[in-house]
Amino acid sequence: LEDLIPGFLQNRREDVKSMLAAIDNGDYETIRILGHSIKGTGGGYGFDTISDIGHSVEQAAKDKNPEEIRIKINELSAYLDRVEVVFEVID
Repeated sequence: LEDLIPGFLQNRREDVKSMLAAIDNGDYETIRILGHSIKGTGGGYGFDTISDIGHSVEQAAKDKNPEEIRIKINELSAYLDRVEVVFEVID
């Protein structure tokens, strides 16, 4: 996973940009799909917080709730800005 995690996090930063563009266009389906994807992949990489945010984004998109979507996108962006990945060698 050490080689994959930086790319995973960068892809989530791109998702933030895509969701912001989609919300400006009222494209809730794209936001729902991205939220679902984020929800599904976050846990697999050990980022339960990202999964939880993805779930919330997906639900807010289903509800067509732009305010909640923006809150969750900002939460994801802030998390990505502060997350620090530490790899530990286990013998």
